[in-house]
Amino acid sequence: MGLLAFALRRTLQLAPVLLGLTLIVFALQALALGDPVRAAMGQRGDPEVIARIRAEYGLDAPLWAQYGRYLARLLRGDFGRSFRQQVPVADLIVERLPATLRLALAAMGLAVLLGVAAGVTAAVTHGRLADLAMMTVALVGISTPVFWLGMMLILLFAVTLGWFPISGYGEGDWRHLVLPAFTLGGLHVGYIARMTRSSLLEVLREDYLRTARAKGLREGVVLLKHGLRNAALPILTLIGIGLGDLLVGAPLTETVFAWPGLGRLLVAAAANRDLPVVLGATLLFALITVGASFLVDCCYVVADPRVRFAGGRR
Repeated sequence: MGLLAFALRRTLQLAPVLLGLTLIVFALQALALGDPVRAAMGQRGDPEVIARIRAEYGLDAPLWAQYGRYLARLLRGDFGRSFRQQVPVADLIVERLPATLRLALAAMGLAVLLGVAAGVTAAVTHGRLADLAMMTVALVGISTPVFWLGMMLILLFAVTLGWFPISGYGEGDWRHLVLPAFTLGGLHVGYIARMTRSSLLEVLREDYLRTARAKGLREGVVLLKHGLRNAALPILTLIGIGLGDLLVGAPLTETVFAWPGLGRLLVAAAANRDLPVVLGATLLFALITVGASFLVDCCYVVADPRVRFAGGRR
């Protein structure tokens, strides 16, 4: 089965998952946020005005009817209108999403680069001092809270050394991206390093690597072309899951660094009981996570054709 057929089959399998996501997100947020109109107007709000606003937004209808209208709007690309800002939610998402994607992709790029390098070094020097040092650093990275790491990086590199700005987007200046990217990606450096080391150690014991060395191939070619490629599937899984985690964890980093992304928009909307914005942002995070999983599955087929053949026999 070819890559295109595999991708089509996976897309059809994801359709009920996406429908379930819309239902779960709507139900949880509707129950958690309560009556957004009452929260926005306050306890002393005019009951007639509140009733009129609820009727205008369809909030006086049963939940199943609200969900049906919500799903119909989603199919048209309409996420509703913000209660607070009175603008389409899609416009707010389009305005904030590029900053969040830029931060998440930069953080994942750093995590992959540093994590794979540390994991390969640890596997090659297994049982020696370098291996212990790499795994200790990885454990520290996994255990460090994002907000604490962000404040420490600000204190050291922004306040003390003055190398980078303290916060803000800086009209896209790369210097504003460095500290948030390291903060957000620090946790995943440790995960990727440990997974790379574990997977590569298993592959290094295989007979075909000894055969490759016996043929006279250089150690770097044996390690990277034959070893790392065959150890890549668990690493790809971790990267795909990690990308979703980066988007979900972005609100903390964006808050610490005053980064104008979708995470800050979601936090502000939840505090203001702005239900359409909360639903739109949360659903988008879920869709991106599912999309990352889909891309990882496609990468499986490219990296290991056996996945393609196994899928075709089912």
